[in-house]
Amino acid sequence: MGVVVNLDEGKKGSASIRNLIELTAADMGAVNELILSKAGSDVAMIPEVANHLISSGGKRLRPMLTLAAAQMFGYQGDHHVKLATSVEFMHTATLLHDDVVDESDLRRGKSTARMIWGNQASVLVGDFLLGQAFRMMVDVGSLEALDILSTAASVIAEGEVLQLAVAKNLETTEDEHFNVIKAKTAALFAAAAEVGPVIANRSKTEKAALRSYGMNLGLAFQLVDDALDYGGSAKDLGKNVGDDFREGKVTLPVILAYRRGSPEERVFWKDAIEEGNADDAKLEHAIALMAKHNAIGDTIARARHFGDIACDALAPLDATPQKDALLEVIDFCISRVV
Repeated sequence: MGVVVNLDEGKKGSASIRNLIELTAADMGAVNELILSKAGSDVAMIPEVANHLISSGGKRLRPMLTLAAAQMFGYQGDHHVKLATSVEFMHTATLLHDDVVDESDLRRGKSTARMIWGNQASVLVGDFLLGQAFRMMVDVGSLEALDILSTAASVIAEGEVLQLAVAKNLETTEDEHFNVIKAKTAALFAAAAEVGPVIANRSKTEKAALRSYGMNLGLAFQLVDDALDYGGSAKDLGKNVGDDFREGKVTLPVILAYRRGSPEERVFWKDAIEEGNADDAKLEHAIALMAKHNAIGDTIARARHFGDIACDALAPLDATPQKDALLEVIDFCISRVV
């Protein structure tokens, strides 16, 4: 299996992750081989379900962060490959679980695993992948890396529950929403970046720099996804445009448009989000209200803010090709809505 990434995904702007892909290409080849090996099982349904999502065109951005972060500190060995594979398995498991919780029909332009094999199979194969991820972490033998990634797994689960707690609640505050995406998305970005300097035995300051980079990159990444759901395309998203709206998800564009809206507009939002009356006509009206109140623009502005923090986190570190590539990732993520 080759590196699965669309080099044109940043075409709306000039940013790309080509340098990151090139720098990590050899290691990603090893990651992909390990993915195929560790996704195997004598239980036929497990590799069928796992490979359906693993081979469906994801960018593999998170494992590439692990590889590049290890490389930039001169790591020699193969532990970064196992940790990068663990990161990808953790991510894949959360996608399988998310699709069940969200009752999603489409993922990366394909039918979700739950639509083909059912909810039970999706959940259980996700659990299998998490188990394999932790076995590889143990193989690495770094208690610190194990602590970082296992903590991230716990935080991600907390984020899922927190999202359920605030689902369809239009009184959700911006801070509450940031708590959700920090747990659900940014925590794994942070862990993926931090374990690089950990296995390279670098200083506490350098580990903290990569963790801050990953955390803020993850926040920016998710906010851009929030914006794309109302201003992107199915190709950009890997899911149907407006899925968040139809599922009643209270993302930042909704929060801003609702809080800035008139009483009549708030009635619309309550009907669409809280009551679940979200058809295509209402989606068009929602997008119009977001444009009226600059909800998309301000969501992107907040993404840029977190991108700037991620950039500043790496600023004190020595110049390397990997550092430059990690900085380009920030521009790439945000350029998806430029």
